[in-house]
Amino acid sequence: MFLTLITFIIILGLMVLVHELGHFITAKRAGVKVEEFGFCLPPRVIGIYKDKNNKWKVAGPKTKETPTTIYSLNWIPLGGFVKIKGEQGEGAGEEDSFITKGPGRRAWILSSGVLMNVVLAMVLLAIGFYIGLPQLVDDQDLYGAEISDEKIQIVEVIDRLPAQKEGAQMGDTLVSIDGQKFNEIENIQNYVDEKIGQEIIIVLSRGQEEITKTMVPELNPETGRAGLGVGLVKIAMVSYPWYLAIWQGIITTIVLFKVIIIAFYELFRNLIISKEVVVDVAGPVGIAVLTGQVARLGFVYILQFAALLSLNLAIINFAPFPALDGGRVLFILIEKIRGKAVDQRVENFAHNLGFVLLMLLIVVITFRDVSKVSTKFVGFLDYIKGIF
Repeated sequence: MFLTLITFIIILGLMVLVHELGHFITAKRAGVKVEEFGFCLPPRVIGIYKDKNNKWKVAGPKTKETPTTIYSLNWIPLGGFVKIKGEQGEGAGEEDSFITKGPGRRAWILSSGVLMNVVLAMVLLAIGFYIGLPQLVDDQDLYGAEISDEKIQIVEVIDRLPAQKEGAQMGDTLVSIDGQKFNEIENIQNYVDEKIGQEIIIVLSRGQEEITKTMVPELNPETGRAGLGVGLVKIAMVSYPWYLAIWQGIITTIVLFKVIIIAFYELFRNLIISKEVVVDVAGPVGIAVLTGQVARLGFVYILQFAALLSLNLAIINFAPFPALDGGRVLFILIEKIRGKAVDQRVENFAHNLGFVLLMLLIVVITFRDVSKVSTKFVGFLDYIKGIF
C-alpha cells in the first residue's frame, strides 16, 4: 500500500507539474506575467521571488502580490500549479495580462500544457525503449533491437471456458505445461490438441508469484481444435540504441494517441447510442490501484503506464468542455468567429459550472472505485489501527 501511494503521487505529480510548466514557459515568452508557479498544491509553505532590484526575497504563506513570479513550495504533494495574470479576465488593458493578448497567443498558452504531456509521453517511452520495454515479437520488424527474456503471455481470457473458470488472468505469463517449457505458441497449441478431455497442469507467473492450475482442454467447434479459452502472444524485453529509442518513443506515442482517441470516440458513441458504458472507466482511486499493480511489475512497466496516463491527461484536458484547457480554447475560437469576445461573466460562469460537473463526475467514479476495492482499504485501515 505504501509503495502504491508513493508511486501514484510521483506519477501524478510529474504529469501535472510538466503540464503546468508548459503554461508557465509559453506565458513568459508571450509577455504575460505569471504571478505564481507552485511546486505541489496550496496552501503555501514558503516562496521566493525577485524584487525590483533583482534580489531574491522570501514570500510568506499569505503573500499575494509581488513584482515578479513567486516560486512556491506548497503542502499538498500532488504536482503543481501556475497562476497567470488575467486568466480570469482581470487586468484588462494592462500589457502583461493574459486577457490583453491576441487569440493566437492565448490559445497557444492554453494548449501548451497538453503539448507538454504529449512530449512527456515521448520522453518516457524513449527512456523505456533504451532500457528495454516488453513488446510483441511475433512477426514484428525490430530492426536494430536487442531482444531478451522471451515469454508467452495471456492477452485474452474468454468467459465460461477452462482458463477463465480456473482463474487465469490477462497478463499472466505461461511458465510450463505438464512440466514442459514452450518457446512457440504453435507448439503449445499442438500439445493442447493432444490433451482434449485430459487434465493438464499449467504453471503461470503473475507478478512475482507462480500459480499452478489444473485445466481440461475443450474442443472448439469453430476452429476444430482444442483450447483453454485464452489468447496468447509472444513478448520479450526489447531495447534499442539511444537514437533508435528516441524514434521509437515518438512513433509509439503517435500510435497510442490515435488508439486513445478512437477508444474515447467508441466510449461516447456507445454511451449515446446504447446508453451503456462498455469499457471500464477509472477515477483517482482506480488509477491508484492500477499504479500499485504496475509498480509490482517493475520500473519499465511504470514508465509505460506513466506515458499512457500522460497521453490520456492530454486528450481529456483538450476536450472542448468548460473548465478544461480545450473548453477555454473553444471560447477563443468562438471569439475569433464572432469577431468579439464572449462576455467574461458568461465565460467564467460556464467554466465554474463545468468544474462543478467534473468534480461530481470524479466523485461518482471514485465512489465506484472505492466500492470495488473497499476490502483492501478496510484491511489497510485495520493494519493502521493495529500499529497504534
